Amino acid sequence: MDRRDFLAALGAAAALPLSCADGPDTSTESEGAPPPVARPRFEISLAQWSLHRTFFGKALDNGYTELFTGLLQDPPSALQGERKPLEFAQMARELDVSAIEYVNTFFFDRAQDDEYIAELVRRADGEGVRSLLIMCDAEGDLGDADGERRAAAVENHRKWLECAAALGCHSIRVNAASSGSYEEQQKLAAEGLRGVCEIADPLGLDVLVENHGGLSSNGQWLAGTLELVDHPRIGSLPDFGNFTISETETYDRYQGVAELMPTARAVSAKSYAFDADGSETTIDYERMLQIVLDAGYDGYVGIEYEGTELEEFEGIQATRRLLEKLRG
Repeated sequence: MDRRDFLAALGAAAALPLSCADGPDTSTESEGAPPPVARPRFEISLAQWSLHRTFFGKALDNGYTELFTGLLQDPPSALQGERKPLEFAQMARELDVSAIEYVNTFFFDRAQDDEYIAELVRRADGEGVRSLLIMCDAEGDLGDADGERRAAAVENHRKWLECAAALGCHSIRVNAASSGSYEEQQKLAAEGLRGVCEIADPLGLDVLVENHGGLSSNGQWLAGTLELVDHPRIGSLPDFGNFTISETETYDRYQGVAELMPTARAVSAKSYAFDADGSETTIDYERMLQIVLDAGYDGYVGIEYEGTELEEFEGIQATRRLLEKLRG
């Protein structure tokens, strides 16, 4: 019996008359009471990357390569936008979203800044916003063929795990970048991912891997890699849009999401553009969300707007409206 069948049966049982013939007649006591509110089939969250132009501003003028080079050397220099990452929880509330997913590049030098993390917690609590996870990039390849660099990449994620725990998150999102043959990359990435899981376990956190370029955008490869990790803390974060393996190869997005959903503990609803009816023009959202629901998933689906036709706030709102419509 699944959750919905159980609730239906429970409701039917509650409606039966009392078995005792002499008991009080309570059949009219519930008249006029509001019907029970059903839990949404999934919740909606907001990925911080949806606001990257708002935060980076003019720092994006010379392209992402130069931006990230500067970010690693002087993180505050990249934040030239009209609003600051500290405002993320407030911005989510302005957008009528009550759960957030951080991105480490917006506070790259702050993972161990207790004062800054405490302020993030204070603001999220003040807005009534739940912190779900941190998306972690630019910390080295967890599947690096060089053992020392691979070990360093694993260790680099320790501070983000500790940061996620302090924020009250359930996970961090990592990448499975590697090099070599198909099988070699699986083995190397699985080794690095398991190392992160072993750090995460005592903290009560999960380690989620996103399809995020290279072989990780091959759903079959990534699903097989997660199986090789063989750790209860490992999971996936399927992204609706990241299925470009190389300049000449792409993977079927619907097949890829279906292959990753059995291990999903978060989902990223990537969006780019919308038509006059509010439908996403690049991705069949109805088909994609059916794949998500058919897998039995009922957690958070995170808005990740990456389009340019709409301003970021408008794109986020368009994505939220579409998710709400299809959820209903």
